[in-house]
Amino acid sequence: MTTPLLAPLREARFRALVTGRSLADFGNAVAPFALAFAVVDLTGSAVDLGIVVGARSIANVLLLLFGGMLADRLPRSVILQGTETAAALTQGAIAASVLCGFASVPLLAGLGLVNGAVSAISLPAAASLTPLTVPAHLLAPANALVRLLSNAGRIAGAGLAGVLVAFAGSGWALAGNCLLFLAAAVAYRRIRLPRGDRGPGRRPLAELAEGWREFRSRSWVWLVVLQFMIVNAVNAGALLVVGPLVADDTFGRTGWGLALAVQTAGSLLGGILAAHWQPRRMLLAGVALIMIDALPMLALGQTPYLLPLLAAMFLSGVAIEQFAVAWDVSLQENIPPDKLARVYSYDMLGSFIAMPVGQISAGPLAEHAGRSATLLGGAALIVAATALVLCSSQVRGLVRRAPVGPG
Repeated sequence: MTTPLLAPLREARFRALVTGRSLADFGNAVAPFALAFAVVDLTGSAVDLGIVVGARSIANVLLLLFGGMLADRLPRSVILQGTETAAALTQGAIAASVLCGFASVPLLAGLGLVNGAVSAISLPAAASLTPLTVPAHLLAPANALVRLLSNAGRIAGAGLAGVLVAFAGSGWALAGNCLLFLAAAVAYRRIRLPRGDRGPGRRPLAELAEGWREFRSRSWVWLVVLQFMIVNAVNAGALLVVGPLVADDTFGRTGWGLALAVQTAGSLLGGILAAHWQPRRMLLAGVALIMIDALPMLALGQTPYLLPLLAAMFLSGVAIEQFAVAWDVSLQENIPPDKLARVYSYDMLGSFIAMPVGQISAGPLAEHAGRSATLLGGAALIVAATALVLCSSQVRGLVRRAPVGPG
């Protein structure tokens, strides 16, 4: 029996959570776009832009583990209220500096560091809060709905950012972004959780060590994280560096923008599908489907025409959402709630840490080996990494603990 996609919305705590996360993702889609053009208007330097954007990414990666530890120690809804309020204050400060004419690269980079730190603290708390807001049998549709609305928020945010920057300027776009984060903080205030959402206070290093033991004690967890260390690095290089170069020489920039939009549309459909298709071996199905993520690289490397690429990007978006929902449900059902945020933080750290390597190495590889060879090599890496993870008996054997429907 399948569970309706909208069933989790009957839970008041989940409605508050999904509203806050959607507003936060909306704001996070506006923020980098508006900030990038604020730097361009200020100096016009690609180096300065890299410094400001990179500062946020560095803080984000370095503080993920601290964010997971904090989320297992303190009430997660309170953490999210605080982080969204802090994000609103930093965005307000950036907006004021741009509108009042005292913005500078060091100031924007410093505020970017704060923003990255705030994001690092909020991510594990938000991801680990879902199972505390719905019954066990609603975990799959709840996670699918969170991702569906978050993706919709990112699409709407990117569109709004372009309009605001074009017609009002980057300063007013950042000011509007401040209001989005404040609205997210207000939404999180409506989440009322039992006192069990508070972990015992111990030394930070001891808590990090405990989270690491929980992470490495299950081979299905760290194997999938290693898989995505490779998958994310390959995608970061192929789709952010090599892909635009291929597009410029073939079907054009408009076609590339359409391809990215089609992938997002696939993600939206994938979220709906994941809410209704809930196999007992959900993780096995999700991991196996990641092989489809190699299709965009095959299309770009072998047949750089728009129609095959659009089909590949759409299927990739669908497949990624099947995995993402399966992964969230698997962690939430099998990791103790008081350690879940720390396991999420190790997952996020491992999955994100190699992305800069993929971005930095893709250009030189494409120049020396050729774009086609680089893209086909990336596709082969995704398939090989996925095939190796599928050899794990734990990945193949993990089954749903919760019933897939009520009754």
